[in-house]
Amino acid sequence: MKIIEPSFSIQGNVDGRQILKNIEECGRICYKSEHLIKEDSAEKFIAKIIKRGHEAVIEHEKITALIICDRGVSHEIVRHRIASYCQESTRYCNYAKDKFGNEITFIKPYFWKEDEEKYEIWMQTMEFIEKSYMKLLEIGATPEEARSVLPNSLKTEIYVTMNLREWRHFFKLRTSAGSHPQMREIARPMLDYFKALVPVVFDDINY
Repeated sequence: MKIIEPSFSIQGNVDGRQILKNIEECGRICYKSEHLIKEDSAEKFIAKIIKRGHEAVIEHEKITALIICDRGVSHEIVRHRIASYCQESTRYCNYAKDKFGNEITFIKPYFWKEDEEKYEIWMQTMEFIEKSYMKLLEIGATPEEARSVLPNSLKTEIYVTMNLREWRHFFKLRTSAGSHPQMREIARPMLDYFKALVPVVFDDINY
């Protein structure tokens, strides 16, 4: 059994400055103000349209992130409908195979400390689940049958592609105080990273 913490990475070499220039070029056609495009005009233009609520313009650019989290968090992520997803499949992944280290990987629940009784109970439960899953496979169950015993804490990997408007919506919801603690654990560092990656677009979203 392996216990890990959630993480994320961005697919490809995202050039935030070029993204802003692309968005400005798209957006200025609305006002026929292409003649105002300058080397440093994109940030001011995009800040203005976001302030006005003209966010349709930023839908022309997208970012893809690989998120490693637990299945429970992934169930909330995929509720965002304007997005594309590719997720690790428990139907086809056999965790008894060598490529998975012949073990199940779980995401550590960050709201319990390792010396707490709650964490110990969680650990014992995950160990029992791993043994039960492996036993089911051993006696002839298929991975799609054995997955019935797998918990929300199971590690999953999911590629998420959203346009910038939907990423704004995602961060507004998933970094808020009302979101699930383990969702905030991954969404808040992602928001900070996106702010550094693409100037202006996410600057007004705070937690």
